[in-house]
Order: sequence, then C-alpha cells, then structure tokens
Amino acid sequence: MHAHRVDTTLNREGTLVLTNLPFHAGEAVEVIVLSRSNTVKSYPLRGKPVVYTDPFEPVAQNDWDAQR
Repeated sequence: MHAHRVDTTLNREGTLVLTNLPFHAGEAVEVIVLSRSNTVKSYPLRGKPVVYTDPFEPVAQNDWDAQR
C-alpha cells in the first residue's frame, strides 16, 4: 500500500480538489478526510501541572537488597 499525504483547505463551495497525485489513472484508491482541529496533539502533557510527592525521599530503596 502506498500512502500519500496532502494538507489542503476546502474551497468556498465546500469541495476538495486533489491534483498531481502519485497514482496511475484508473487505479483504485481510498480517501480519508480528517479535520486538522481533531488531530492528536504531539505533546498531550504540555501545560499540565507537575506534582512531586516526597521529592527528597529515596526511590525503590527496598530494591537494593533484592540483588543480594
């Protein structure tokens, strides 16, 4: 399967015209239209508050004895 991504905007009539696609005439293709406002954000935790519980306590201190 060959995928080709095109970022474009609908015209005033609400139609979409795709030109210069890398496919052959008569070739069957699948078209999926996604709204840019509904895309997944690259950094979903950006801007979220950070909370540190006991920041100066040792981490996994009991695990040090597990290797003996």
